[in-house]
Amino acid sequence: MTYDFQFDAVFASWDYLLDGAWLTVRLSFGAMAIGLVIAIICALGKTSGPKPVRWLINAYIEVIRNTPFLVQIFLIFFGLPSIGLRLSPDVAALIAMVVNVGAYATEIIRAGIESIHKGQIEAGLALGLRPLQVFRYVVLKPALRTVYPALTSQFILLMLSSSVVSAISADELTSVANNIQSQTFRSFEIYIVVTGIYLVLALMFSALFAGIYRLAFAYTVDRR
Repeated sequence: MTYDFQFDAVFASWDYLLDGAWLTVRLSFGAMAIGLVIAIICALGKTSGPKPVRWLINAYIEVIRNTPFLVQIFLIFFGLPSIGLRLSPDVAALIAMVVNVGAYATEIIRAGIESIHKGQIEAGLALGLRPLQVFRYVVLKPALRTVYPALTSQFILLMLSSSVVSAISADELTSVANNIQSQTFRSFEIYIVVTGIYLVLALMFSALFAGIYRLAFAYTVDRR
């Protein structure tokens, strides 16, 4: 059995694929940035907050981690209009991604915070640092440095999982690919190209995160 590869139809829609890839990048970066802020706040609340706050954060994490991402997207996009809150597909996709990655990143950052020895915190306070300064410089930065590989892996997984939002017609890369496939019927060609684009995006994200690590967390050693 022979198969006649025809990539012309794919390359004819290259602009649409790039637009979809750009939306994937925007959604991913937006979700990473907002999700990281939520995760830091929730991790702080879980490690040092009052019991009701810890209970709410634990409930949020358990609900998100034990339900499918697709169901979470449907709940936000199809469920919220029932109470009068209608969102565009792109906004619903962003919110779903933020809520999802926030729960996973909370547990990662929480583990990093708990790895900081209490003696370091006491030393920071003894030096006259304010509690916020202690958290920022003595707790948060070393904690993020410790969990950075796990955190960035979760962010890359988020970018790849963004393909699921095509189910609500958000025009990201997979959704655009599905539209092109329905018009050209060249399934193999379009999804081979899309696989390559996702691979390139993942490698670019990895390189970016490596650069951020060198700038923010890598320590230089004076060998003189």
